[in-house]
Amino acid sequence: MNHPAHEVTVYTRSGCHLCDDAVALLKRHVLNPDLVDIDGDSQLRTEFDHCVPVVKIDGKIRFRGLVNEVLLMRILSPRTPRS
Repeated sequence: MNHPAHEVTVYTRSGCHLCDDAVALLKRHVLNPDLVDIDGDSQLRTEFDHCVPVVKIDGKIRFRGLVNEVLLMRILSPRTPRS
């Protein structure tokens, strides 16, 4: 399954095992997320301090804390028009 058209950002911090798990899951789905360390930006740290990882896909925050693989696959699936 290849999803090259999706823009993915993971807001993370050093030492966060949930962040590591989220990145590994995204990579298993052939996504190459941009990683942003929230501790390098006081505004991001204030916004996301207690809920990392935060996963943004195509400009929309989709996950906070845990990434649900079933929901991730649904988000990444191409939408087919209904007849």
